[in-house]
Parts: sequence; structure tokens; C-alpha cells
Amino acid sequence: MPSWIAPLLTRRMLICVLTGFASGLPLYLLLNLLPAWLKTEGISLKAIGLLALIQLPYTWKFLWSPLLDRFSLPGFGRRRGWMLLTQIGLLLAIGLLGGQSVQGIVAPSDWDSTLHFATHPVTLLALAVALLSATQDIALDAFRREILTEDELGLGNSVHVNAYRIAGLVPGSLSLILADHLPWSQVFWITAAFMLPGMTMTLLVREPPIASAAPRTLHDAVVLPFREFIGRAGWQSALLILAFIFLYKLGDSLCTALATPFYLDMGYSKSEIGLIAKNAGLWPAVFGGLLGGLWMVRLGINRALWLFGIVQIVTILGFAWLAWIGHQAVIGTEQLLALALVIGSEALGVGLGTAAFVAFIARNTHPAYTATQFALFTSLAAVPRTFINASAGWLVDNLGWTHFFLLCFLLALPGMLLLLKVAPWKQTSTADTPAVEPPGVNGKQ
Repeated sequence: MPSWIAPLLTRRMLICVLTGFASGLPLYLLLNLLPAWLKTEGISLKAIGLLALIQLPYTWKFLWSPLLDRFSLPGFGRRRGWMLLTQIGLLLAIGLLGGQSVQGIVAPSDWDSTLHFATHPVTLLALAVALLSATQDIALDAFRREILTEDELGLGNSVHVNAYRIAGLVPGSLSLILADHLPWSQVFWITAAFMLPGMTMTLLVREPPIASAAPRTLHDAVVLPFREFIGRAGWQSALLILAFIFLYKLGDSLCTALATPFYLDMGYSKSEIGLIAKNAGLWPAVFGGLLGGLWMVRLGINRALWLFGIVQIVTILGFAWLAWIGHQAVIGTEQLLALALVIGSEALGVGLGTAAFVAFIARNTHPAYTATQFALFTSLAAVPRTFINASAGWLVDNLGWTHFFLLCFLLALPGMLLLLKVAPWKQTSTADTPAVEPPGVNGKQ
């Protein structure tokens, strides 16, 4: 066996595969399957774009993350208990979502229509999926951070991210293909069943030893994680890190907000999108991402952020090229190859960039406050996907697809520039990684 493969064949890496799959499935359902369902049912792009606001829990999850640091569920522990509870809820919420009628989902123009939009069963169930998914992410991120050693952070998070993206092929590929042959209600229940591997993993793994050291009070769980981060980094460095986390994924997040409706507008069928996504999106994501994780062991997280970030922003231009080609009345081999190139490049670029990005976030969390700090950072990273992506439909209507994707490319540049401050190319040391016991842990001041 080649020595470079051995680090991948460990129990902890297998767990990272399952955490990534369980985490990615509900999010990609909201990003891909839900818009495709609504688009085929005749719902406007503006209304579909506004539904991105149901992803608010991903942005605000740090508000209730101290509860997951402080409290545990009897019989399972802090991490496993919350993981299992949210996974059961996700299975039910996803399955029930597809059985709802989409009648009455329109972009609101006044208070009454806004209230109707917000209280529609589809909106409420989609919001439930987002809330449960965000809470599951808090527990999964903390669990993964606590089982990985410092040397495994890059590779482990790369494995997690790639499994995360592979999970997207279920709602973004398999479910779309099934939708051409089955009622949507059955499609959503089949999609929901893919939560079962994550539930099985939760039942079989052990609670991490670090997870037993819970903050003594809820006050400690809320205050100490923020105090430790500011005290460790200093105000200026802390603000630069937070700005980077907000901006690094901004361009590619907005770029893919309406990816499936975009492909449909270009003339591709649901089955063609599903088949191309499965074949062109899977292998670049898997092999490219895993190789990226192995490279991170040699390169270090800083240099990986630079190299993978460049690939990430360049792939945005593939969407602009496909939009420039325009709607295809007849889909032949050349058109399918064009779609495959765009989807494959996006899977590779974003997969690499996300792997390095999540490893950077993990490196900046303290083991004593994993859930709260990880939730704070990933919540900030979700702000563009939640708020700015809600404007995607409006931007497309006013700019057209080509100029929209060029705007996404420009929005990706500021995050790369901040690398000069937060992750310099020549700085490869992990000396700034938090120590195990910070001042103030367990209430000691």
C-alpha cells in the first residue's frame, strides 16, 4: 500500500466521511432539490431566491450553540445526543416536505402576501430542515474537531468536505433523476432515507473524551468562548479573521445559489442535469478533494488557502461562459460536454477551497469551546449564502446570467486579498493553534 494512502484508511477518516455526508445532505436539499422542485412547479425565480432566507439558522446558530456545549442528552452525551436528535428530526422533516402543495408561493409585495409566504407549509418545513441541519452541524463540527489530532485537521476536514459535497449528489442528481419518474412526495422520502448512515454512525461511535469537560454554567458556555478568542488573537487580528471568514466563500456561494434553475434555463432537462452532476461532479470532488487534503499535509493550511482559493474563483468564470453560450434549443454532445466541464470544474474548485477553509476554521477553535466557536465562525461564513443569496433572483432578473456570474467573480477577490494578513504564504507554523487549557476554562479566572 502506498504510504500516502495510509492516512486516509483510518477509523477517524471513515467517521469524517459519515459526518460530512450527514451534514451535506440537508443543505444541498435546500440549495438544489427545493429550487428545482419549485422551478418545475412554475414558481418565480424571485420567490425561489427569497426562500434562501429560510437558511437563517445557519447564520444564527452560534446563538444556541452554547446550549450544546453546556447540556447533554441522557444516555448519549453532549455530542452524540444532539447529533441523533437532529438526525431523526431531519429524516421526518425532509420526508414531509415533498408532500406539501406549492400553491400560493409567490414573491411578496405587501404585508399580507409576506405573511402568507412566511407561513406557507413549504416555507415552514424548509425552515425546520434548516434549523435542524444547523443544529446538527454544531454537534458534528464539535465532534469532528474533538476526535481529530492537530496533524489530522487538514486531511480530516478535507475528507469531511468532500463527503459533504458527495452528499449533494443525492438531492442534486439522484433525486432529480427520480423526479422524472416518481411523484415528488416519494422523491423526498427517498432523499430523507439517506440520513440513515449518519444515524447509524452516531449510534456506533463513542463520545469524545474532551466532550466530557462541559462548562460549569451556561454563563461560562456563552462568555468564555468569545473571551478566549479575543484574548488569544487580539481585537485587530480577530476582526481580520472574521472578515476573511465572511468574504472567502462569498463569490462562489452566490454563484451557485441558483445553479439548478440556471441549468434549466439553459435548456437542460432534469435528467441531463442529474446524470452530468453525478458523473462530472463526483470524481473531481472526490479525487481532487482527497488529493487536496493530502497536499495540505505537505503544504500547510495557509498555502492551501492560496492555491485552492485561486482554483475556486477561476471556476466561477465557467458559469459566465455557459451563460454567454446561452439557451440551447437542442441539447447534443457538445452542450452536454459544456455542462460537464462547468459542473466538474465547480466541484473541484469549490471542494478544494472549502476543504482548506474548514481546516482554517478548525485551527482557530479552542478544544474547550469547540461547539460555540466553530458555530460562530461557520455562522459568519453562512451569512452570504443566507442574506446575499436571497438577492440572486433579483440580480439575475436585472443583470442577466452572464453579468451576474461576472459580479460573483469580482466578489470573490476581497477574500483572497485578506489572505495576506490572516494566512501569509510563508507562515507555515501552527504555533498559533490554541492550547488545550485556556485561561478561564471551567470557570477559573
